Amino acid sequence: MSPPTASLRRVVLDLLFPKACAACGEGSWPFCPTCLEALTPIKRPMCARCGAPTLVDVALCDQCPPPDVDRARSAFVFGGPLRKAIHRLKFAGDRGVAAALGAAMAAVLDREPDVITWVPLSRARVAERGYDQARALARSVSHRTGTPVLGLLARSLDLPPQALRGAAERRRALADAFSASRRPPARVLLVDDVMTTGATAAECARALKLAGAIDVEVLTAGRAMRRGSRA
Repeated sequence: MSPPTASLRRVVLDLLFPKACAACGEGSWPFCPTCLEALTPIKRPMCARCGAPTLVDVALCDQCPPPDVDRARSAFVFGGPLRKAIHRLKFAGDRGVAAALGAAMAAVLDREPDVITWVPLSRARVAERGYDQARALARSVSHRTGTPVLGLLARSLDLPPQALRGAAERRRALADAFSASRRPPARVLLVDDVMTTGATAAECARALKLAGAIDVEVLTAGRAMRRGSRA
């Protein structure tokens, strides 16, 4: 008898150990009805450049990331069940969450890049967590879109959490934190879990463009809206 295929093994495992809600971990997959209702998908009206939700469609907004990022899209506003899901992905080692979020992320894309890459963790952080959550999301998006995924960036600095820093402080702290590990194609889709100011994504985009990329679009599962937004 021939050995079972990977897809058959996955079916058997899903039957024996059914997936639970990516946010609460208790309801149905990928999001239980309660968590699904509490999620805030980002739809029009929005900012055409950065994808932030707005009161009316606009070309640019006060939430736009630095200019090295050509365009950005996110599946959900960051908070509530999405915050729980991303914390499960990042800190609880639940890699299956990437499949649920990747499907939603792929659904908001309307352009086809040449390649998908991700914002890399430092080696120390990967060793601590056991995997890179942004890479898991990039692979999930690749599975949904058919676009190849390839590591294009290296991280030279391992910084503490940047949540309490403003945009300018983040840019200064992240200066030269990333470099290209190989020459990228012209159009790159850069994947991460959450975008707030866009400082991290912009530094990655700058490194990619210095290495030869022409257009860098950012795709995240969540968009953290900064205070004072006119959205």
